[in-house]
Amino acid sequence: MAVRKKSRHFGYSTEIALGFMVMILVGALLLMTPLASRSGHVTPFLDCLFTATSASCVTGLIPFDTATNWTMFGQIVIIVMIQIGGLGFVTISMIFAFAFHRKIGLRTRTLLKESGNMLYIGGIVSLARKALQRTLFFEAAGAALLCIRFIPEMGLGTGIYYGIFHSISAFCNAGFDLMGTWYGPGTSLIHYQTDPLVSLTICALIIIGGIGFFVWDDIAANGLHFHRYRLHTKVVLTATFILIIGGTVLFLILENGNLFAGRTPGQKLLMAFFQSVTPRTAGFNSVDESSLTEGSKLVTMLLMFVGGSPGSTAGGIKTTTFVLMMLIVGYAATNDSQCHIFGRRVNVETLRKAASFFVLNLSLVTIGTLLICSMSTFSLSDAFFEAFSAMGTVGLTLGISGSGNQAALVILTMLMYLGRVGGLSFALAFTEKRQPRQLEYPEEPIIIG
Repeated sequence: MAVRKKSRHFGYSTEIALGFMVMILVGALLLMTPLASRSGHVTPFLDCLFTATSASCVTGLIPFDTATNWTMFGQIVIIVMIQIGGLGFVTISMIFAFAFHRKIGLRTRTLLKESGNMLYIGGIVSLARKALQRTLFFEAAGAALLCIRFIPEMGLGTGIYYGIFHSISAFCNAGFDLMGTWYGPGTSLIHYQTDPLVSLTICALIIIGGIGFFVWDDIAANGLHFHRYRLHTKVVLTATFILIIGGTVLFLILENGNLFAGRTPGQKLLMAFFQSVTPRTAGFNSVDESSLTEGSKLVTMLLMFVGGSPGSTAGGIKTTTFVLMMLIVGYAATNDSQCHIFGRRVNVETLRKAASFFVLNLSLVTIGTLLICSMSTFSLSDAFFEAFSAMGTVGLTLGISGSGNQAALVILTMLMYLGRVGGLSFALAFTEKRQPRQLEYPEEPIIIG
């Protein structure tokens, strides 16, 4: 009798989780070398691990200023991790397959579909190739626009370098910046808060990078004909528009007598727009986050929790999950027989996955916040803000990341990792090989509400 050979392959979720873990560890070891530090000394492992996790998971939280602590070698290591983390290590690995004309097998195609949160496996290689080409185009265009401002201020070589670095960081929704050398550590883009060229270029890169590769392909195929788009694209674009406009209006109201006081109407609108875009999930800031009103901090946390869209460089629970949760509420409130949107019905399995993802992410943020509060003297609001920022891979901070608290760094490192890999995907890494339960239990109602 033939003995069935046991497959040595990991599950797809396991491979994705392990892939990011290996990338983070390699990055941390490179940052530990004296060559990466301006002091010429070995940087402590936990600080390097935190920075590598933040870069690979395109977050932007940092234990110390990127420009003033790391050499150009260290900065290049960081920006390479950002690029790989933004596109996904599976997509990057395909560059080499394309270069050496290697055949892309079914398993690699499936892994690419899972890592990129794509809908279909058909045409996945073509979509990945287009994603790479468009990424280079948008990053090059963004860098060229930023260079218009940076070269006159910083000189030719530095201006080009800064343009490329910040364009990649913005497109990949990372939030790392090099402005500490010029305007002081931790200043991010505060110096450019009323500069339309820099602010709008960064915002455009964040939005384009955050809507997802699948949406780009749909827009490229159907132009501006909204009715021809797939349901996923319609949901993503509608949610993105509502969140950006809604956030801008709220920040205009909440900060009118605070950070926006004394500004012209145009400057207020620009600053509010930037503040609405960057929590989804870029991490650049054009204002001092700690000086925001409590209402603005709450709005920022909500935007960080939602994040960008599936199959993009952004984190968070994603716009589609947010929309589906609203649909579930409406579905229950109206006692409708179907959950539908844009004339299409959403199946129960999709709703179940969205609800699971929402509850799991919120639970992880809550647990992380409780752990930070129990191991430090940080306030509850500050701990919640930092936990939302880490889990949503955003990078906005109220100071906890740079406080030097070792316990907080460990907790935030875990949240950043789970936020990028996906808490649900990480859990599936331990269970996806398990056979589904065949036994069906008797049904009994539970009172709700």
